[in-house]
Amino acid sequence: MSKRILLIPLGIVVAVILAVVIGGPIITSAIRPKQVDPFSITAAAGSGGSTTPRPAGADNGTWALGSGSQAGYRVNEVLNGESLTVVGRTDQVTGSAAVADGKLTAANVVVEAGSIATDNAGRDNYFRFTVISAGKYPQATFALGAPVTLPEIGGTPVSLTVPGTLALAGAKHTVTADLKVVRDGAGIAAVGSIPVAVRDFGIDPPNLGFVKVEDHATVEFRVNLTQNG
Repeated sequence: MSKRILLIPLGIVVAVILAVVIGGPIITSAIRPKQVDPFSITAAAGSGGSTTPRPAGADNGTWALGSGSQAGYRVNEVLNGESLTVVGRTDQVTGSAAVADGKLTAANVVVEAGSIATDNAGRDNYFRFTVISAGKYPQATFALGAPVTLPEIGGTPVSLTVPGTLALAGAKHTVTADLKVVRDGAGIAAVGSIPVAVRDFGIDPPNLGFVKVEDHATVEFRVNLTQNG
């Protein structure tokens, strides 16, 4: 992907440079990338598939993202006529949430964008430095846009839709996250996805003839939350 469209009046010479410098990492990395399934979540061990209610107000307070939290992206591209899916992941994820009176009142997730990795270093360097300008914008963030009434969260996953603002590559845009949430012991786990139109973030998906990247991608995440105090 290219952060902006470059005007190149130098003809064949520059076209060759682009093929080597920009196209090279895409060619070598896009050939049959490792298949990675979306994050999933199941009923908590020992729950028997049933919810386990907590007393009213028991979830009120602040929550912190803990060990095992991950985030990343999923995007489709076509290389020489073959459809491929590229997935990048990182565990460099932090954040917090707040609950009051049965509502999620605040949530903030911070991802170290420069640490997102696939199975190929060439692709990763291109993504970090050309696509999202991680040197200039090292973090991607999601912030809750409005309070959300929480369903009863027990040992069986429940669905939750959360509005928010996604900041990426120096741009911000309103998005909606679709989550599955489950209580796991003393904590809460959630997996989710956010569909993203990359042009909303100033990113022009490349079409270099031999490779074409879709203009829509998916942000994926799994977060494990523990209650403070």
